[in-house]
Amino acid sequence: MLAAEDTRVLVVDDNALDRKLINVHLKAQGYAPRFASDGAEAWTILQNEPDNFDVVLLDRAMPIMGGLELLGRMKEHRRLRMVPVILQTASGGRDDVVEGLRAGAYYYLTKPFDAEMLVAVVRTAANDYCEYREMQEQLRKGLQILRLMRDARFVLQTVVQARDIAAILANTCPDPSAVVVGLTELLLNAIEHGNLGITYDEKSILGTREEWSAEVTRRLALPENATKMVEIHFERDEREIRFTILDEGPGFEWKRFIDIDPLRAFDTHGRGIVMARSLSFSSLEYLGTGNEVVARIALSQPLLSAVSSRG
Repeated sequence: MLAAEDTRVLVVDDNALDRKLINVHLKAQGYAPRFASDGAEAWTILQNEPDNFDVVLLDRAMPIMGGLELLGRMKEHRRLRMVPVILQTASGGRDDVVEGLRAGAYYYLTKPFDAEMLVAVVRTAANDYCEYREMQEQLRKGLQILRLMRDARFVLQTVVQARDIAAILANTCPDPSAVVVGLTELLLNAIEHGNLGITYDEKSILGTREEWSAEVTRRLALPENATKMVEIHFERDEREIRFTILDEGPGFEWKRFIDIDPLRAFDTHGRGIVMARSLSFSSLEYLGTGNEVVARIALSQPLLSAVSSRG
């Protein structure tokens, strides 16, 4: 977990009072944010220092360059595209939320600020990015010889194993830094929601209390879960790479999570499948009740976002 004093936050807001309030709330928790008064100023900072921020807290409506335009530029920038953006707005309307989420803002806040929620979302986004950077470091240590692999099966049980295997298998793909995100999300879902039966609402509570990791460890040790495994099958041919992930759970209501849902926009989790679709794979296909998923990467065409089901 990234300590507050080590978290590099860029706050982009044209309202001086809002900047002051954000500063007070974040400094009270040990953060030392930097500020930009509009999107153009922020873009200059980000271009000059693309590796110097762990999270961007971005106002949607600003003069000179609005929040969505800045977000779009970040998503097109190779070194900025994965920096988490928390989009803040005075409007919580469904259309505005959906537009922001589709643009790549996987975290959302509404004004006026709730101090506790502000800090919780900043902490979550920064920790997610910290994990992403650790994944990239693992990728850099990976062996390119893995690109020669054509077929492999792995079984895993723990969060650490999931992250390690995701990093290894991502090295078989054309864009490892993108694929490792989606693979990790799918494997963690298979462990926590599939084998261990942690519900969406339970994770919301556990995340708020910072008890998720301890609960996963506790459930892994339960007799009924001690032998449950997640299987991942890797296949590669001349057309595509396929990852088939199977857990031992009863499945879940996967249709609720394959598309952006504005009702969950303000939650601190629940974006894994959407992120996997948009960032990592050409297609994502859930089979049966949802305890099996097939992720594909086309080798002859750009990544597309598509999800289908087969009963």
